[in-house]
Amino acid sequence: MPATNINDIIALCKRRGFIYQGSEIYGGMQGIYDYGPYGVEMMKNIRDAWWRAMVYERDDVEGMEAALISSRLLWKYSGHEASFSDPLVECKKCGLRMRQDKMKDQTKCDTCGTADLTPPRDYQLMMGLSLGAVADGEINAYLRPETATTTFTNFKNVLDSVPHKLPFGIVQIGKAFRNEISPRGFVFRMREFEQAELQYFVKPGDDEAQFEEWKSARMNWWIMELGIPAEKLRFAPHEKLAHYAKAAVDIEYEFPDGFDEVEGIHNRQDYDLGSHTKGQGELKIMSKVLENKDSTAKLAYSDPQSGESFLPYVIETAIGVNRAMFAAMVQAYTEECLGDGKSRMVLKLPPRISPVKAAVIPLARNVPELVEMANRVVADLRKLGLGRVELENSGNIGKNYRRHDEIGTPVCITVDHQSLEDGRVTLRHRDTMAQERIAVTDVPARLREIIGG
Repeated sequence: MPATNINDIIALCKRRGFIYQGSEIYGGMQGIYDYGPYGVEMMKNIRDAWWRAMVYERDDVEGMEAALISSRLLWKYSGHEASFSDPLVECKKCGLRMRQDKMKDQTKCDTCGTADLTPPRDYQLMMGLSLGAVADGEINAYLRPETATTTFTNFKNVLDSVPHKLPFGIVQIGKAFRNEISPRGFVFRMREFEQAELQYFVKPGDDEAQFEEWKSARMNWWIMELGIPAEKLRFAPHEKLAHYAKAAVDIEYEFPDGFDEVEGIHNRQDYDLGSHTKGQGELKIMSKVLENKDSTAKLAYSDPQSGESFLPYVIETAIGVNRAMFAAMVQAYTEECLGDGKSRMVLKLPPRISPVKAAVIPLARNVPELVEMANRVVADLRKLGLGRVELENSGNIGKNYRRHDEIGTPVCITVDHQSLEDGRVTLRHRDTMAQERIAVTDVPARLREIIGG
């Protein structure tokens, strides 16, 4: 069964090198985390699974990577500068600052209980920058709070470089930054995080059908790629739509403390291209946008058959990669009773997103022939390009098994004294602990079968 206590996951992440507290040796920073040796591997595997589903398995989606820093004008016309904020309340007694919409009781301080609070004020979530030697502290750029907007501003560049007919999409994976008032839930809400977003451009009128298709596709990805059972996921339609949205729904996962968002799917209409295009008056923009006198590019689509120029609608899907990793770990975390008072903790991750794909273990570390054979097995497996393969040479087979159970390694391969005589090794499977004896020459094909690569 999945984890019932988030603290168990946090302890595992620190102990086994998945996630560390940012700036820990100086007291740490709230909402900032560093990813250790196995955390970076798992994050990479989740990115790869997403990119494979979005780009490599389709003909209608292109990838790009925009800069983390962009002009203030970009965020002015996107609407972020004016509206990307949270209501902030400060306690006059203890000085605590709180998001009003997240307070237990909006009339009392969450810490000291006093009702002596300041009126709510907007708190800007974007991180402003002053670039250049003569900026004099004036904000002229921002660290991006999401990846979507730089996709829209590059719409014409991508379309000119790699022409597509509608519908087609553009994806990005990358860092985003938000000056959160109260980061919470471990890596669930952070000040620096990673997003993977698709912007799918469609003809007006086709948007509702495409919205439903992407809902289905994305739900299926969580089930098939991250190994999360369908009953632990649900669609949650937005009760109140954002100003740009025609429809919006979240995919929510049931964490130990309840359901919460792991992906958002939105019908953004023509708001984004309409906000950033020049010549707004020449186009039939359906959304309410800010008048733009600064853009130098017309972000319209010209139909190759009719010659009509118009603004496509956008269907967006957006996941937090950190949240995806967190949800996968919560779901995979399993404690098993082995009898005789013994137990084990095992991370039953889908093999393709496991940080280590296989561990090769010589039974005795002081026998050169065993170590040499184990190194040959490792070299052969690394040639497959399936991911990280480790040589474990501590000599304690039981401890090695337990360590790799905890980090989710699908299979351990033991080279023993008999291996030197018969050329066979033992594969020990993580989930069942079942063992099979196979020829060392068959190991690469068997691992490929297990991983699915």
